[in-house]
Amino acid sequence: MRFLLVAFVLVVCCLATTSCRVIYKQDVNQGNLLEQKMVDSLKPGMTRRQVSLILGTPSISSPFDQDRWSYTSSFSKRGRKADIKTLTLIFEDNLLARIEGDYFPQRDAELLEDSKRYYPGRKIPMSSEVEKKDRG
Repeated sequence: MRFLLVAFVLVVCCLATTSCRVIYKQDVNQGNLLEQKMVDSLKPGMTRRQVSLILGTPSISSPFDQDRWSYTSSFSKRGRKADIKTLTLIFEDNLLARIEGDYFPQRDAELLEDSKRYYPGRKIPMSSEVEKKDRG
């Protein structure tokens, strides 16, 4: 009888905990994380290869429209509705013609601060620092 009472109390506690949102929800970043410096380095007239070396491959490339590359990212804070941003590059004759859309330029600093908080005492380089180190 005592076992049934303990099991019942345990089940009630578990149900009460799940229904009152005590469970932690994590911030979620998905997609292409673009730095301000990367986007600023894009210039009209660049080739597809030059753009892909700077930004990487696009998250969305349509098989029907090869001249449009989309870099999409989303950020959801603690389970709330996701904020979605898209940076679209339009090519004409294999050269960059236009840049449209938006992205999360302010997220660069926030992500760096979060990583410092989770990894104290560890130096975490930005991509520009990594590039300098690789060059020599």
